[in-house]
Amino acid sequence: MKSLLVLLLTASPLLALGGYPPDPADARVETYREVDGVKLRLWIFGESDPAEPKPAIVFFFGGGWKSGSPAQFEPQARHFAERGMIAITADYRVASRHQAKPIDCVSDAKAAIAWTRENAGRLGIDPARIAAAGGSAGGHIAACTGTVSGFGSDERPNAMILFNPACTLAPIAGWDPKGFGTNVPAERLGAEPEAISPSHHIGKHTPPTLILHGKKDTTVPYDSVQAFDELMHKAKRDCKLVGYEGQGHGFFNRGKPYDQTLAKADRFLVGLGWIR
Repeated sequence: MKSLLVLLLTASPLLALGGYPPDPADARVETYREVDGVKLRLWIFGESDPAEPKPAIVFFFGGGWKSGSPAQFEPQARHFAERGMIAITADYRVASRHQAKPIDCVSDAKAAIAWTRENAGRLGIDPARIAAAGGSAGGHIAACTGTVSGFGSDERPNAMILFNPACTLAPIAGWDPKGFGTNVPAERLGAEPEAISPSHHIGKHTPPTLILHGKKDTTVPYDSVQAFDELMHKAKRDCKLVGYEGQGHGFFNRGKPYDQTLAKADRFLVGLGWIR
């Protein structure tokens, strides 16, 4: 059985939907970070009014830390912009374009959340209502922003919405992936697996979380997110795991599951009092 990390590092192109770089005519584009000459950008959707700050959501695309495009979550971003939020799709370094390692992806995600809060005033964002969201590897780095300390910033999102996320990258109480660590050395990740495994860093700082996951996912096993969910409840942190029967990896990108998961994400934010 392949390890979780091997599967993610060879992820299906289903999670790399959309062209790169994206070019939505109606989005504002800003650079949130420059690393080794690489400008990392954000695409911002929604009407800003600094006099009436809105909640925000920052989406991170999937693609096994190897590929992908911010265009993947453009439909979801447009939905939440129409619902009265400032919705952002973020670029980050990946292996195919920047020879990046997963640790670099984590650092970029943390920088994106920090930049969003730092610029909240001029963007018309409420700095106390910023959500991190993403799918697969993007779900992993979004989860890291609310759990893992260090790697450049400890700014935390105020909520997390995670689609098929890789939350548990190393053995932990209640979950031990077979063959884990036998094929992907720490140097390929840029860190020991535990260092960037969200389940290993849950604490009082971890915000309310919604996880939407296919129960037949063979890339990120369902029981790996069950382990995260159990640890969240043990730590008395709010977490809701919604499993989808018969669905595999990337199911949230298309058809009826897209509508279902978007509706769940919408209701989660309604429950937080962020949108009507």
